[in-house]
Amino acid sequence: MLKDKVEFFAKNGIANNENAFFEFAANFTDVLEKGELRSAYRAEDGNWIVNSWVKEGIHLLFQYGILMDFSIDDNFKFFDKNTLGPRKMTLADNIRLIPGGSAIRCGVFIGERVICVPPMYINIGAYVDSGSMIDSHALVGTCAQIGKNVHISAAAQIGGVLEPAGARPVIIEDNVMVGGNCGVYEGVLVRQGAVLGTGVILNASTHIYDLVNERVIKSAGDVPLEVPEKAVVIPGSRALSSDFAKTFGLSISTPIIIKYRDDKTNIKTALNDLLR
Repeated sequence: MLKDKVEFFAKNGIANNENAFFEFAANFTDVLEKGELRSAYRAEDGNWIVNSWVKEGIHLLFQYGILMDFSIDDNFKFFDKNTLGPRKMTLADNIRLIPGGSAIRCGVFIGERVICVPPMYINIGAYVDSGSMIDSHALVGTCAQIGKNVHISAAAQIGGVLEPAGARPVIIEDNVMVGGNCGVYEGVLVRQGAVLGTGVILNASTHIYDLVNERVIKSAGDVPLEVPEKAVVIPGSRALSSDFAKTFGLSISTPIIIKYRDDKTNIKTALNDLLR
């Protein structure tokens, strides 16, 4: 099993086992690309299960890969580990990969009808489900999980994770709209149908203020920060209470749930099927 091989190479290295390791690397990235293996998957009860060993396997590819020349010609040169080359795709994949400086690493699952607008980047271990759009200057980081019909808008950053191996990847469920210049990091879970307005930044330390239900949402221990289903989140601010802060009128940025998704929101955020 691949898991056993990850444990073996993590413990023993690849000395005297180079051929076996590179065979493992090829098989490992192949099953990731087919979607047969994921760094995280949703259970029937709606909870997400993290396969920490998958991220450990990806770490091995970085650690033991050999630098090689992937250059196309003298005018287009690039160099990377032989275990981390670009993903190979064909017309049969039914993906729109528009020319102009984008890159997708091997070991990435890309569903049908995904649109990749240049320049954008998807890193190894990521899972991008069908009908989603990765807009220009957007990043989908290592092991990030992107659901169906998700729009990652221009310049949005979906953080990746390699270390520590037990850390959660960022998870964006189905039918989510991630606005331009958003940042989602450190294992944040965005539930289906949510809308992140332009410029919203979320990480494990962020507190979200839910004006609708008058509550504060935050991570706790192994429980990640979770954006509720159909929540509409916008950037806001919260006044600081120290005397110094009061004297100078200081505040800090704070995401706010201003409403929950309704028909009006759906019209504004609907993905246009004609683009696909």
